[in-house]
Amino acid sequence: MTVRWETLELHTARPFGIARWTRSAYPRTFVIFEADGVTGRGEAAPNAFYGETGGTVAAVLPLLAQALTDGWDWDGLRGRLEARMPGGHPSVKCALEMAALEWAACSAGVPVWRLLGLSPPKIPESSFTVGLGPLEEMRREAREAVARGHGVLKVKLGTAEDEAILEALREEAPHVSLRVDANAAWTRPRARRMLGVLEAAGVEFVEQPLAAGDLEGHAELRRLSPLPLVADESLHHVSDVPALAGAFDGVNLKLAKLGGPLRALLALRLARTHGMSVMMGCMIESSLGIAAAAHLAGLCDWADLDGALLLADDPFTGLEWTAGRLERPGGVGWGVERR
Repeated sequence: MTVRWETLELHTARPFGIARWTRSAYPRTFVIFEADGVTGRGEAAPNAFYGETGGTVAAVLPLLAQALTDGWDWDGLRGRLEARMPGGHPSVKCALEMAALEWAACSAGVPVWRLLGLSPPKIPESSFTVGLGPLEEMRREAREAVARGHGVLKVKLGTAEDEAILEALREEAPHVSLRVDANAAWTRPRARRMLGVLEAAGVEFVEQPLAAGDLEGHAELRRLSPLPLVADESLHHVSDVPALAGAFDGVNLKLAKLGGPLRALLALRLARTHGMSVMMGCMIESSLGIAAAAHLAGLCDWADLDGALLLADDPFTGLEWTAGRLERPGGVGWGVERR
């Protein structure tokens, strides 16, 4: 039984911008668990907003990897990970849990979704994200995405030019479903002013308009909003879900911030018990990480699984897109292969 890993720097085809930053390079660490001639793989996609960087992944993996001793013992793995480092380093825990799940699925000769007893996933059409940048570049990205067949666009906002960006994208893509992600950048007054703008532009929902900790402000905004509010940065742990139910209409689940597929599945079911809609989201990550999210996405109302589409150097292959729709991963395990 061995656990090993490698870190690659992945690059987006274009600089990708949100309200907090613009980047082109993303360190991603790939974990490989091998036992009895069977291999399972996982991806750590750290995000500084949740307290992780490439450096923290490299620092903690030698300790946390020791917790992966049995690919079938998922509860034990979770307990050992939390005992070693309570609460933190979710992307590393995600990678190890992914590796255990794929190992078990490959041992059984089935896809992970079948291993978990889930129905065959029919994935909602995924959005394609238009990152923040010069207005003409955003126009071109929207135009090219529509030409490739994407029928759902998500636009990053959080600048003084938000109104102009929305107007420009609606000119380029008048018939697509349009979603907005402010990445916690708006103040309460700014968010209230934007509600009418969003409604006029036919926006489907708005993701994380206010600061992550401002649940009172989100609850107030929700009472005024003609469109749903979806939590992203406000959701760090499964235990956050009940408190979010009074402030948001839905949650964006990302495996790398919740600690793995099983934690995301728990958060999904908890959100349902509180009457919330659910989106399966992602970081900028390879097709391996996207495939893992895709195995759960059939349980969700919305999908935002375009992270690998934004890459210039995806190290994995096997995911298939029909126009803007991600097809169910085929084959055993996660259903993707190393290039």
